[in-house]
Amino acid sequence: MTETGESVEARDQGRGDAPRGPLWWTRRRSAVLDVGLALVSGAECAAQGVPFAREAGIPVGLSVALGALAGLSLVLRRRWPIAVVLVAIAVTPAQMGAVLGTVGLYTLAASDVPRRIIALLAGMQGLGSLIVATVELQRNVGRDDYGYDPPVWFVPLVSVLMSVGVTAPPVLLGLYVGARRRLVESLRERADGLERELSLLADRAEERAEWARNEERTRIAREMHDVVAHRVSLMVVHAAALQAVARKDPEKASRNAVLIGDMGRQALTELRTMLGVLRSHEVKPPGAAQTSAQASGEASAGAVDAGRPLARVAEVAEVAAGRDSAGSEDPADGSEESGGPCLRELGALVGQSRAAGMSVELSVEGEVRSYAWRVEQTAYRVVQEALTNVHKHAAGARTRVRLARRAGEVAVLVENEAPAEGVRGAGLPSGGNGLVGMRERVAALGGGFVSGPTEAGGFRVSAVIPDRG
Repeated sequence: MTETGESVEARDQGRGDAPRGPLWWTRRRSAVLDVGLALVSGAECAAQGVPFAREAGIPVGLSVALGALAGLSLVLRRRWPIAVVLVAIAVTPAQMGAVLGTVGLYTLAASDVPRRIIALLAGMQGLGSLIVATVELQRNVGRDDYGYDPPVWFVPLVSVLMSVGVTAPPVLLGLYVGARRRLVESLRERADGLERELSLLADRAEERAEWARNEERTRIAREMHDVVAHRVSLMVVHAAALQAVARKDPEKASRNAVLIGDMGRQALTELRTMLGVLRSHEVKPPGAAQTSAQASGEASAGAVDAGRPLARVAEVAEVAAGRDSAGSEDPADGSEESGGPCLRELGALVGQSRAAGMSVELSVEGEVRSYAWRVEQTAYRVVQEALTNVHKHAAGARTRVRLARRAGEVAVLVENEAPAEGVRGAGLPSGGNGLVGMRERVAALGGGFVSGPTEAGGFRVSAVIPDRG
């Protein structure tokens, strides 16, 4: 019972919501236990005080009162265990305090008192018990009532056994209980520490997940802007040209109509492909895959360059599936094998702008070499978005596109002149995210991006992208 009570008490000390008992007790149950033990010890010492008073020749009432007071000191065992053991040692010569000494030694050994103090007090208690046992045995064993003459070693041996028997068990049990309690407390502290660490890790994981979600939303929005906005801008420009030449040059109007249709199909195909990637985690009903494939085939039948509908769709799919695209194994050149645009397609991109009536000059410097797919994709997107901005804000302005292939980096420059006076823009809406998206793309690869107006009234976009793939 004592062991269980102290273990529960030690456990409750670490709980802030545990009910506290009176005075120094942490639980009312502990207080009731100590009071009960003190009453038993007080009754025992009071009863043992009667024969002691007769042998010592002192008043019985005084002996009984002192014995009861000494026994009742056991109620302080959790507060002052050393004082309780000292009281037990003091009343040992009077053959009092069996319960007081046993429980006192147990409590002392189970407490956090230094071991040397425990050993000293336990030795004093054992020595007192040895002396009392030796005196009593020598007084009683030699009496003629027993008719037995023991050998010389009998009294010392029995005295030592009795002393060890009343001293060692409570001390050993108290040491075991104390060590066990300290071990449990240590394990509990470690468990609390691990719980706090897990809580912090969970919070950090949630923060990283939220950051990843925000990054993915931004990246998807940027990808849709780069993929769709350029083609829609060209469609608007061609539609305006179609309106202008519809009656004067039907053949040219027909060509513009074909271009508008092709660009619309490309934009629709790319948008449908991106939405399919975003919904790839959903369970499709039977027959949906076949219907989707047929629709995709019909949409891409007349599309120009429909084999690469979305820039780096595989990257978006990997992130949607919970994988990091930076750790995936992609082709070294990353161009056509990865499904995204590459630098070799800049000529086709410039040709689309020329077909829309823009005067674009393309110059390429350096030897033809392969770069990582992210580098080529980013350079392509920078040129694409810069040309889109020219369509929006400087329709008809002469534009120069320069590509420099260097060892370890790619440099692109798109510069347009000031639009001619009286020439109106294409009337395309602008969300102000084009330059921001280009800067984010280049910065993500550790490159440099510069944009701004020129002295001649035009606009310049320049990017240097290192090849670290």
